[in-house]
Amino acid sequence: MVSNISVGASGALFGLLGSMLSELITNWTIYENKFAALLTLVIIILINLAVGILPHVDNFAHLGGFTSGFFLGFVLLVRPQFGYINQKNSPLGLPMGTTKSKYKTYQIILWVIATLILISGFTIGFILVLKGFNASEHCSWCHYLSCVPTSKWSCNTPNNYCMSSQLGNQLNLTCESNGKTEAYTLNNPNSTEAIKHLCVHLCS
Repeated sequence: MVSNISVGASGALFGLLGSMLSELITNWTIYENKFAALLTLVIIILINLAVGILPHVDNFAHLGGFTSGFFLGFVLLVRPQFGYINQKNSPLGLPMGTTKSKYKTYQIILWVIATLILISGFTIGFILVLKGFNASEHCSWCHYLSCVPTSKWSCNTPNNYCMSSQLGNQLNLTCESNGKTEAYTLNNPNSTEAIKHLCVHLCS
């Protein structure tokens, strides 16, 4: 299990992919090559998500970004019907037939559902983060969403974390993963790189 925090822009990029998919769904009637656009977008999303099962890639950020962007697309990217726009821009006094509503019924339904899911999801997620909830303890297979071990690579990352105490140039290190303790004499007490190297050596 990886307990460190990952930072990157890929989660936001997956959010854009998710919003593109929901925008295509909610504005389905205005596209000409609907199924070609849908198939192309789904293939791109699947390829990028498949890359996330490689080690050292945080696929949970990708999945979270995609899910958030997908539901936000239903809320923010709804387009009015062409008939409504034509009526709004028509010259005064020119009959335009039956009055068109701004949005279709299915667009409004998707908007309401996505809004409720976003509000409840972010609220529950925020509360769980504040409580320190660890989902890995309750889901034995979830780690496979981020990394699938094969004969070519392993998903286990070394836990090179050490507790240290220093007095002058005397350094005591204790590796948290294997419990080993060692004392060192440093030539440069302020060298963080040297301390990091000693920690890696102690934990290996």
